Parts: sequence; structure tokens; C-alpha cells
Amino acid sequence: MKASLLLLLACTAVLAVGARADTPEEPKALVQKVQELAQKASAMAKDAFSRVRESEAAQQARRWLADNAELAKQRLVWLKEQLAELWKKTPAM
Repeated sequence: MKASLLLLLACTAVLAVGARADTPEEPKALVQKVQELAQKASAMAKDAFSRVRESEAAQQARRWLADNAELAKQRLVWLKEQLAELWKKTPAM
């Protein structure tokens, strides 16, 4: 869930609760309702992120990144060796 979507939900909740506040005594109730809605939205977002994190696709992506990170490290070592040899062969001016 993107942060912009979460912000949109929070703004919609504030507007919806604000539309229902008719008397001056209701600002405390309005704040409480907004806090409750924000907590619910936060819990929903955490749940969605947890489900995504635990998904098979996410696990496969982490394995792929781990495997390719090792390959990238090996290639970097090779490149450093090649550059060191080239540096030795280059005549000083």
C-alpha cells in the first residue's frame, strides 16, 4: 500500500467525521474518531506489508537478490584484479 493511498484514506476519514460534527462539543469526539480511523488504517497497512513480506514472490525475490549479490561481489573482485594488472602494465609518464 503506498503512502499516498494511506494519506488519502486518512484525509477522507477526517472529512467524513468532520461532516458529522454538528455541535461545538464534538471536536473531542472528532479527534477520537480520527485517531481510531488512523489506528485502523495503520493496522491494515501493517497487515498488508506483512502479507507481502511473507509471500512466496517476496521470498523468491530475496533469494534471487542474495544469489546475485554474491555473483556481483565475485565480478567486482575480478574487475579489481584486472584493473590492478592494467595499472602495473601502464608506463609512468
